Amino acid sequence: MCWGLKLLRDPTASLMRFVTMNLLLSFESICIFLLPQVLLVLGIQEIHADQEMIVKISAASRLMQCSASLDILFLLDGSYSIGKGSFERSKHFAGKLCDALDISPDRVRVGMLQFSSTPHLEFPLDSYLTKQEVKERIKKTVFRGGSTDTGLALKYILRKGFPGGRNSTVPEILIILSDGKSHGNTEIPATQVKKRGTTVFAVGIKFPRWEELHALASKPTEQHVLFAGDAADAANGFYSTLTASTVCNAPSPGCKIESHPCERKTLETVKELAGNYVCWKGSKQQKAVHASLCPFYRWKRVLIKHPSRCFRTVCPDPCDSQPCQNGGTCVPEGLDKYHCLCPVGYGGDFHCAPKLSLECSVDLLFLMDSSAGIMLEGFLRFKAFLKRFLQAVMGWDSPMNVGVALYDTDVRIPIEVGQHKDMVGLMRSIEALNFSGGETLTGRALRYVAQHGFRSTPVFADVQDDLPRVVVLLTDSKSQDPVAEAAKYARDQGLFLISIGSSFLRAELVEVTGNPKQTIIYSNPQDLFNKIPELQKSICSIDNPEGCQAQSLDLVFAVDASAGVGLENFLQLRDFVRSSSFHFSINRDVTQIGLVVYGSKAHTAFALDTHTSNSALLRAIDQLPFLGGSTSPGSALLHIYGDVMTVQKGARPGVHKAVVMLTKGGGMEDAASPARQLRNNGILVFVVVIGDAQRDMLLRVAGSPNYLVHISSYEDLQHYEDLIIERICEEAKSPVNLCKPNPCMNQGVCILGPGSYRCECHGWEGPHCESRIVRGDSPRSLVLPANSHVQQSLSGLQRFSRAPRHTEKHVDWKH
Repeated sequence: MCWGLKLLRDPTASLMRFVTMNLLLSFESICIFLLPQVLLVLGIQEIHADQEMIVKISAASRLMQCSASLDILFLLDGSYSIGKGSFERSKHFAGKLCDALDISPDRVRVGMLQFSSTPHLEFPLDSYLTKQEVKERIKKTVFRGGSTDTGLALKYILRKGFPGGRNSTVPEILIILSDGKSHGNTEIPATQVKKRGTTVFAVGIKFPRWEELHALASKPTEQHVLFAGDAADAANGFYSTLTASTVCNAPSPGCKIESHPCERKTLETVKELAGNYVCWKGSKQQKAVHASLCPFYRWKRVLIKHPSRCFRTVCPDPCDSQPCQNGGTCVPEGLDKYHCLCPVGYGGDFHCAPKLSLECSVDLLFLMDSSAGIMLEGFLRFKAFLKRFLQAVMGWDSPMNVGVALYDTDVRIPIEVGQHKDMVGLMRSIEALNFSGGETLTGRALRYVAQHGFRSTPVFADVQDDLPRVVVLLTDSKSQDPVAEAAKYARDQGLFLISIGSSFLRAELVEVTGNPKQTIIYSNPQDLFNKIPELQKSICSIDNPEGCQAQSLDLVFAVDASAGVGLENFLQLRDFVRSSSFHFSINRDVTQIGLVVYGSKAHTAFALDTHTSNSALLRAIDQLPFLGGSTSPGSALLHIYGDVMTVQKGARPGVHKAVVMLTKGGGMEDAASPARQLRNNGILVFVVVIGDAQRDMLLRVAGSPNYLVHISSYEDLQHYEDLIIERICEEAKSPVNLCKPNPCMNQGVCILGPGSYRCECHGWEGPHCESRIVRGDSPRSLVLPANSHVQQSLSGLQRFSRAPRHTEKHVDWKH
């Protein structure tokens, strides 16, 4: 006998401490706990099936139909130990079993008995004539509650038989749905029921006691003990057992009964010794107790697995024949239908045939990194991508010649361009490519393929191969040698370069291609395969540039660098400009970008003609200064008009011009007039405002709602990048006025002609009135076509002088 108080880590020390205190406790105030060493409280069984098997089980269930003469009686446990929730699951399972039964007066009859403290007949076997009627009546069965007396329910059946049944003329099947926690003896009445020739199925509900259910069920128990928690699986097992015993008809053609190992789990709660309490034992002496140590127990749930055998009927699956091609995933739809989930680049038909194709004729060379920098894993990933891409875009009659070059320290071309004319041979050669390791010398590789990658082997000596030549660089490692000069050399040889790699290589890859539109970036290994359509589109864009890549454009960003914006937000504006520049091909013939930062005064970070490559432009953007102070957007626009969008600063006559102003919206009152002057001279003003600002004033600056973007926060700026670039590119496709802005200097007058213009000079001479007449020569005019070499050579040399009337307007704006 012991009394528990407090568990201590050092029982001996605790004992001495309490003895010293001379505590006296009344014997009547001490509680006594007598606990058994181990107590099993509850058990849980689960029978698991993998997803593929579950699909097959469901398909088979829809084919099952037992049409034999059969009497079936459901015996549903309606006691409080089951509870109303589990009772509803029992009803659901009973309805599920009815789906496999051909219920009619002369075939299968079904009845139901609910038991708890006493058995209650819900409906006899001859009450309902159709499956639908039986299922509806099962749904309406009401939970009764009470104790679990399974033995009494079995005795009821022994006395009265199957109510409404056909006695011994047809087989009888009793289906007991219970948790197996009966208060009385069940073994003897269960044995007597089975001796009468009745087949007994025991179905576990909630947390069943499997020992009792095994005692209730017929032999072999593996086929007659089911778990209602897996309703579809249990219904399949029920039908399989009836079929195996020839009670029901054989399964449908192609279906078969399979036996395989499965796992049943039992969750048991046990009591284990955890330590000792300090306790006091009573004594024969009055008012005396003795300190001692008593054992302390704790409860613990233990999961125990029991290996078993499961029996299921499995029917043919429409996906068993693996109808989906090229790595597609088959998804069954019913018994004989399915659809294919196709990988990127496939889906040209129902079975994942290639849906992409190269509608252009090119000589295509893949330059694949095989250096130690990408490791074997990266090499195999690129090889898989190459195979997947070619399978997706190449047909048997594809007008394309393909080759593969590998590089690390050295460069080799194991598959010459045009070497293979059939897909089988090409795939076999790609599969044979091996990883080598070594240094990542991308620059050397580009120069090598420019010289040796495309060797024409025409059928006739006088036939020249003049197909466009495309090189696709696959790399995921930073080059250990310079790439800019080598890439330029390759492009000068007429090669169209496309690069594919991870985001951390973006700047280097753009440097290789010279065009962000020809640079394909993937975010993770799986995303690489999603880039197949983008690569296909890029290859065939060689003769069909899109958007701003096909139009000349002079673009100036005006970035608010005032204290009102703050340094942190200014850095986000800078990142926006940097990201936007990726959309353009930076060179003298296509896009030029200039940048102005402004606070109270404007400062030219770099002019339009300062940078002639994307890489140089990106480095300059990273060096933008934060100015602080107040903000004056009007001064910035004046500065752009007079000192940036001018011929001597690289502005090109006959080229579309646009200004993108990034502002917080303050101080816009003085910006409307210079913005109007820019528009009058053919320069688009695009206003991007972050934060709260007066819309009416902003519209006066932008000139139209189409050129005004209002963004709530700097964090959202990135989401509007594509919209802004798209609008700028649309404007770049419209016709341009060669005389706006005026390319003539020193008050010269620009006069338009058919596809050209000329400058009419007074006291000056030259194509743009740039030279003063010093010896009384008469002024001369020169007609310049839009793309003349003279015009281009003079574009960055002379200053565009403003007329006196412009000066007056400048004064007005400052006021």
